[in-house]
Amino acid sequence: MSEPVFSRVLLKLSGEVLSNDYGFGISPDKVSYLAEQIKPIYDANVDIGLIIGAGNIFRGMEAAAGGMDRVTGDYLGMLATIMNAISLQDSLEKIGCETRTLSAINVTQIAEPYIRRRAIRHMEKGRIVIIAGGTGNPFFTTDSAAALRATELGSEIVLKGTKVDGVFDKDPEKYTNAKKYKNLSYQKVIQDNLRVMDMTAITLCSENNIPINVFNIKKSGNLLDIIMGSNIGTIIGN
Repeated sequence: MSEPVFSRVLLKLSGEVLSNDYGFGISPDKVSYLAEQIKPIYDANVDIGLIIGAGNIFRGMEAAAGGMDRVTGDYLGMLATIMNAISLQDSLEKIGCETRTLSAINVTQIAEPYIRRRAIRHMEKGRIVIIAGGTGNPFFTTDSAAALRATELGSEIVLKGTKVDGVFDKDPEKYTNAKKYKNLSYQKVIQDNLRVMDMTAITLCSENNIPINVFNIKKSGNLLDIIMGSNIGTIIGN
């Protein structure tokens, strides 16, 4: 096997990739599949930080649109990310990947508190670090949390695993003529309001020169191929 081109990455997964066939909840089969995709890069001794969204369980903004207080909705979303994180930790450890879940909100019975130096130390010891609870503050998405933690932890790239093959000019699930971008600048994403990640996340990555690779996590082997240098999905950079 060739050598990885990255030594430390931040993998951001949408909560939807864990959901069952009805688009809700946590599917044990999907969680096991994700663990199997992550294991080869763990075996390649790449430092892995991992953040999962909560869209398969709860979306704070949608709840707010329905009348719930936005702050309350966001905290419920943070709790949902912890559920997803613990599920994935369980699957990873079953296949021999030493994993720690660190949470930005205190749930000490099930996860360690997120402390930057502790997260880095776990990585240095060869452990996968799953970071739950978003940023620990309302009004910030898990995309923003991914950009923030990537910056804090010295990640070389943000790998955003989704259910489509990259970034398109329109929704590829609705439009058959949607055009896929191979490369994009941060400026183009902001200018054209492309819904890759929220603007806070894009700006943070831009300011710290952290590229973003958007790819289809549902295609087996894509994650490992990217780590080994293949050009898959859409690359966003300067």
